[in-house]
Amino acid sequence: MEFCPKCGSVLIEKNKTFRCIRCNHKSKFKIKIESSEKLDKTPEIGVIKDKDTDVFPTINAICSKCGHKEAYFWTSQTRAGDEAETKFFRCTKCKNTWREYR
Repeated sequence: MEFCPKCGSVLIEKNKTFRCIRCNHKSKFKIKIESSEKLDKTPEIGVIKDKDTDVFPTINAICSKCGHKEAYFWTSQTRAGDEAETKFFRCTKCKNTWREYR
């Protein structure tokens, strides 16, 4: 796409000449427009490991596997909406997971 050097409108090619629609400027040669853009180096994307994602609150609960007395907990609606939530626990020591229905 070529542009008029006088008004900046698009030049249309007819019979090997370029003509401006607005101001009727004629150009026999193509007008080259060059643009450049400086791209900065993109930052690296951080990877989250499984150990970094344990952001659940902790509670005093005894693990049936190792006997440790602290566990993470979270709740989830696993049954119908009119029934109680299911409470999940994960031992902070051995990562054993169990659930408690209410």
